Order: sequence, then structure tokens, then C-alpha cells
Amino acid sequence: MTTSTFTTAPSRSRAAYANIALWTLQGWIAMFFIAAGYAKLTEPMTNLINLMGWPAVAPENMVRGLGVVEIVLAIGVLSPLISWRIGRPLLMTAATGLIVLESTMLVIHALSQDVGLAAVNAILLAFTVPVLLGRRKAF
Repeated sequence: MTTSTFTTAPSRSRAAYANIALWTLQGWIAMFFIAAGYAKLTEPMTNLINLMGWPAVAPENMVRGLGVVEIVLAIGVLSPLISWRIGRPLLMTAATGLIVLESTMLVIHALSQDVGLAAVNAILLAFTVPVLLGRRKAF
């Protein structure tokens, strides 16, 4: 055996584990945002106001539109399942969109002193940023 066999095997193994970890994060992100978007589309505004608070100061159309955006971005996160060549640019765009959304909502929740929802958005950022950075290069 050559020396390159010993040096590339661990790196391939690390790449495989990184790929699995990124797919796991992508699945969690997609599940969260599909559920959140679905709730924003189907729940009565009174329930959304009780759950989150901020829909009380936002127009209903904006809340419903945000639900659509969340579902579309979540599907974009999973798009490489269909085709890596076509899905990877969609994934990168969706991850960037989610980071912008999560950052914006983190600031809004922090300014309104809603610690719980701010923490949720911080955790979502902790999931989404590694996906964006990890998927910059192809596996």
C-alpha cells in the first residue's frame, strides 16, 4: 500500500461524517420551517398571537406570506435530494435566505425582550450557518 492510501482514508471518513451531519441539520431545518410555515398558513390569527405575540402587530397577509416563504426555503434546503447539480444552488440560496430571516427575527425578538423566541432563532442560526458553510464545497 502507498502512503496516500493511509492519508486519504481518514479524510474520506471525515468527509462522510460531515456529509451525514450536514444532511441531519438540513433535515431538522426543513422540518422546523415546514411546520412553522404550515402553522402560519393554517392557524387562526388569535392562536398565532397567543403562541408568538408578534403577529398582533403585523398584518395578516404578512404573517401568511412569511409562512409561504418559510415552506419554500425549507424545500430549497432539501432540493439536493433530487439533483445535486441543480439542487446545490437552490440549497445555497435557501440557506442564505433562512440566515437572513433568522437573523432578522433574532433581532426583533431580542429588542422586544422575548428571550424564548430569540433563543430559538439563535439555535436555528447555529444549525443553518454550518450548512451554508459546509455545502460551499461539493461532497
